[in-house]
Amino acid sequence: MAELNDRQFRHNSYFAMVLDPTAFPLAGRDPQKHRLQVAVDSGRPELIAVLGRRRVGKTHLVRTFFEKELCFELTGSRDGTLQEQLVNFANSLGSLTGYRHARPESWQMAFEELIRALEPMLSKGGRRVLFFDELPWLAGRNSRFLPAFEHFWNHWASRQKRLIVVVCGSAASWMITKFLRHKGGLHNRVTRRILLEPFTLSETEQFLETRKINWDRPQIVEFQMAMGGIPFYLNLIERGDSPAQSIQKLLFAKGAPLANEFEELYASLFEHHERHLAVIHALAQKQQGLSRNEIQALSGIPGGGNLTTILEELETSGFILKTVPFGRTQRDRLYRLVDEFSLFYLKWYNNKSQRKGSWLSRRNSPAYQAWSGYAFENLCLRHLWQLKAALGISGVETEASAWRYQPKSPDEKGAQIDLLIDRKDGIVNLCEMKYTDVPFTIEKSYAENLRGKREIFRQVTKIRKSLLLTMVTPCGLKPNTHAHLADSQITMDALFVPLPPEEDAG
Repeated sequence: MAELNDRQFRHNSYFAMVLDPTAFPLAGRDPQKHRLQVAVDSGRPELIAVLGRRRVGKTHLVRTFFEKELCFELTGSRDGTLQEQLVNFANSLGSLTGYRHARPESWQMAFEELIRALEPMLSKGGRRVLFFDELPWLAGRNSRFLPAFEHFWNHWASRQKRLIVVVCGSAASWMITKFLRHKGGLHNRVTRRILLEPFTLSETEQFLETRKINWDRPQIVEFQMAMGGIPFYLNLIERGDSPAQSIQKLLFAKGAPLANEFEELYASLFEHHERHLAVIHALAQKQQGLSRNEIQALSGIPGGGNLTTILEELETSGFILKTVPFGRTQRDRLYRLVDEFSLFYLKWYNNKSQRKGSWLSRRNSPAYQAWSGYAFENLCLRHLWQLKAALGISGVETEASAWRYQPKSPDEKGAQIDLLIDRKDGIVNLCEMKYTDVPFTIEKSYAENLRGKREIFRQVTKIRKSLLLTMVTPCGLKPNTHAHLADSQITMDALFVPLPPEEDAG
């Protein structure tokens, strides 16, 4: 084997990143970093699965957090042949040992070579991290990667106290069914599962600060309501541009980098993604969500296991949210599209009638004002922990849901509450979310609507808990004779409170 010189290694993009991690600062992600640090400190072998949708920053999290411990990284090539994947393995092994390696004949032989290279390193103390990125692409059909990996972990790696193995993949359906729910030798072998979701508002704010983009909080909210907290999208913003200018350049301008993102996003994540898109299109038709039967009818997907799997994959990837209406059972659950980019794309880009003119002009239209109200409501649902913290109940056990009453006769009135926080301390917060760029005014007619809504809820549900009205608005309430109707109010700043490390949901 010919020894590679240091200069050759430095031309490798992976080593350039590891040797200079400050070029790619890791903003936010405190809960995920906390869990990774717990793994480092555990003193035992760890097999960590990192999941998350495309562009959410999984690879960057692993590379940056483990910059000192990472000794081997292998990234799968999409549609790569077995021989091509094994050549990549040989190159990665050469990066570890400093020598050139021939392409192994099989994955079993590849892992045998990896063990021989690692054994001397593991005897010297300290943690060592192996990173297998885009695992679904490595484990293609007839590759025999998973049986070889299974043998590697069960018969050697699981006995190495200094070893951490991290696997990662964007294809949620594959990661769930083929790896996390593996029925063979990898069953229940994953020691930690970390779900990486889009940035919270706080993390977006931190990320923009690292890029010297000086947006205030209303501007951050405006952008995130449309594009979501996806690091890749945020990294495309140019300094000096407003949120509206950024959205115009990213999606609507000629040659916009995200013009084809919607289709590519789902195609990269899900096998037979057309069925997932059919569900997404169905959910986009109704803001308050759809039942399983309604999804089946609108999407044309037959009931049974296929639809169950599709809904689970979309939920795991963070595109949809499953809720049970207040006072109902799991059989009555609703599914709601909450991915900001998908909602924005289907409303403003996929609809040709809405695509006319520049985004900067359409941003001031009545249609945008109506859409932004729903988008803000959606953003609030994404920040439920922050809402609870603002109410001083972050430690109280709660159930969040929506509620709707359809009148049964012409004499009755209906009512809809988009967010209820049912608390174990005998209180239910009825949350009203309103998006304005000035303090919100509770007019007389709206005050009557709120009183009626609260009373209908009490009468229909027969609830005995105290009902408190909570107004969630960016700029608070304008003082007037009706403002006292709100028992509490939450402003935009509360949504920017960072999650504490122990709040990781992964």
